[in-house]
This record gives sequence, C-alpha cells and structure tokens, in this order.
Amino acid sequence: MSERPAIYVLEQDFDRLSAMLEKQPHGNEAAQALARELDRATLVDAGNLPSGTVTMNSLVHFKNESNDAEYTMRLVYPSQREAGEECVSVLAPAGAALLGLRVGDRIDWSLVGKNPLRLKIIEVTHAN
Repeated sequence: MSERPAIYVLEQDFDRLSAMLEKQPHGNEAAQALARELDRATLVDAGNLPSGTVTMNSLVHFKNESNDAEYTMRLVYPSQREAGEECVSVLAPAGAALLGLRVGDRIDWSLVGKNPLRLKIIEVTHAN
C-alpha cells in the first residue's frame, strides 16, 4: 500500500464519529479502519479547514482508479442515508477512506475479503 496522504477532520466531526465508534461491535473491521484514520487525523475547526477537504455531509466526486469508475456521493453517518440521494456511509470502506482527504489526494484502501480501492478525489462541495 502506498503512503497515506495527510487527512484533516473537523473537531465536531471527530467528536461525533468517536462517539459513534464507541457503540460499534469490536469485530467491525470498517469501524476499526475508521478509528485508525481518526487517530492519524489533524483536527481543525471550520475556519482552518484546508479548501477541498472531505468532511461529513460533503458531496464528493471521486474516481476509483481500480476500475476507472467515477462517483458523486454525499459522505454521511450510517443513520443519515436518504432515499433518492447517492450517499456513502462513513462506515463503508469507501466512506472511511474518503474522510479528510483533499482534492487531488489518492489513497489505497483494502479490507480483508474485499477488492482493494484506489481512490482519487476530484471535487468536494460542502453543504451550506
């Protein structure tokens, strides 16, 4: 796996995600992977967030370079999935991988028994 790019997480997202992870079963590999990402994150407030950073509820246009497919999805908490909108849960492999990345960043992401993902961030739009 290549070196992971630096990630930036809003303090409010970190607090909410940490509380959510405490309630997850201990064998949940996606939750464990997300916890490892949060451990290495640089925490920032909204005023110091680098432009083009993926935060919770942001709309992310990204490419899976493993299969050349492009997606535009909103990164959401598991309880926020809404019908009619393309969303990815932060507890899904792609969702955990996207959090904190910036436009132009690439990350290799693999979980046991799943095809590895190689994601590249193309565009990020934040909710108002």
